[in-house]
Amino acid sequence: MIFGCIVEALVGAACIILGLLLWKKQMVKLLHDYHYKNVLKKDIPAYTKQVGTGLILIGAGILVTGVLNLFYSPWWWVPLVLGLVSGFIVLYKAQRKYNGSVLG
Repeated sequence: MIFGCIVEALVGAACIILGLLLWKKQMVKLLHDYHYKNVLKKDIPAYTKQVGTGLILIGAGILVTGVLNLFYSPWWWVPLVLGLVSGFIVLYKAQRKYNGSVLG
């Protein structure tokens, strides 16, 4: 059980770090090229901020889930669902707005 919590925390932290790199450093190259090939140069800062925010939300949900699992909480699924749903909504909206479609 402890190993699973550690893995969840590491995956959550990795998503948060990638989200911060996208948002703060505008490292759009971390994404696959078809995700940003139609994004205009002037829109890169706004696009990376939204995509980074989506990844941070997903990562935070996974990280909090890992911490709650350490305490055998029956509510472990709440931050996971909230993080995943809110994060994917932000990612979807950014893709549609700046790339024109979700997959290119």
